[in-house]
This record gives sequence, C-alpha cells and structure tokens, in this order.
Amino acid sequence: MIKGQHIRLNGWQQAAVALGSAFGALLDPRRADLIAALGETTGKPTFERVLERMKKSPEGRAVLLEHPRVLSANVGNAWDLPENTFGAAYAKFMGSRNFSPDDRPPVRFMETEELAYVAMRAREVHDFWHTLFGLPTNLIGETALKVIEFEQMLLPMCLLSVIGGTARFNEKQRSVFYNHYFPWAIRAGMQCTDLMCIYYEQHFHEDLEDVRRRWGIVPVPAPPTPKPNAP
Repeated sequence: MIKGQHIRLNGWQQAAVALGSAFGALLDPRRADLIAALGETTGKPTFERVLERMKKSPEGRAVLLEHPRVLSANVGNAWDLPENTFGAAYAKFMGSRNFSPDDRPPVRFMETEELAYVAMRAREVHDFWHTLFGLPTNLIGETALKVIEFEQMLLPMCLLSVIGGTARFNEKQRSVFYNHYFPWAIRAGMQCTDLMCIYYEQHFHEDLEDVRRRWGIVPVPAPPTPKPNAP
C-alpha cells in the first residue's frame, strides 16, 4: 500500500490546487511536485478507469495484489542482468542519466489507498516506458511520451503537459516534433497493449526486443537528418 500523508480536499480546494499547479507547471515543467499535484487533482476519474482495467487483467490483478514499488531496493537486480534484457536496458537508461527511482514525489491527493497506489504506479512506470519506446529525456522526448501516456490513460495532466511542452519549443524543435515525433507517438500509443496492466518487474530477465514485440511497442525511429542546403 501507499503509506503517507493524504490530504482530503473539497471541490473548491481541489480546483484551486489544480489551477495553481497547472500555472506553476507551465512556468517550470521541471517541477515534478506540481505536475504530480496536477495529475492527482484532475485525474481521479482516469485512475478509477485504470483501476478497473487492471482488475480485469491477470497481470494487472497481480500488480494490485502485490503492490510492487519501483524503488532502488526493489529493482537493483536489473543492473546484474545480461545486456540484451529489458532490465539491463532500464538500468542503462537510469544509470546513464544518474536517475534514481526513489526520486518520485509522493501521492497526496487521492481519496483511497487503492487509487493512491494506481496513481503512484503510473508515476513509477514512466521510466520503463522511456526505456521501451527508446525516448530521450529532453523536452521533445518527454512531450512525445506524454502523448502516449494521454492515449493510454486519458489523464488531463498529460494533455496539459503536451501543450506546455510544445509552447516551449523553438521553431526547429516544433517542426521536428510535429513532423516526426507526434505522428509516431499517436500510432505507438494506439497500437501497443494496455501498459498499466503489465507487471514490468517480472519481465526484467526477458529479451528487450521480445517484450517489445509481445506488447506491440514500436520504438521511436531516429528523426530524419536535415538535408544540406543546395549550393
């Protein structure tokens, strides 16, 4: 279970936190705490739908029963796995960026422990999705992943993050995103399996390309190389 401080908000308080978080996150997309608060205060119906989907899936039910957490103490075995495995790819993704799975902000605004766990799970599998789709962690990569997350969960925060991310693009980034990353993300999010119903930790030892094929995941292709100007 997700243990910690849960803050119950009435309708006006929820709207105020959501509005303040949205404004702050647009000003500074690096504020993970604001993005998390926005997701929680606007996402209850979404997390309720995801919870029902997980209950109907064998792996989803196992996740709900066992409540795995993506924490250093629980996923450290990924660093010891063969290079071709999903777990090793995840470890390389995290290690090359000096990321820690322990850095996710806690869930504060969910009404029940069950919904709090679903919200936390959605937050913690984010880096698994980066690994599987081969997306970088720059502004373009994060915005493209938010497109997939929105397709998978219909979480309002994801849509707002896409709007906020694209607003910060320069002209070149905007062109690359809309001509390459965005159409790929639309297709990728539609054709893959329900990503919230996967017990990822049980597949660490499996070949990365095998799990991608099984889950219908198409990694992002490299963007086209700009043609040199003709003389």
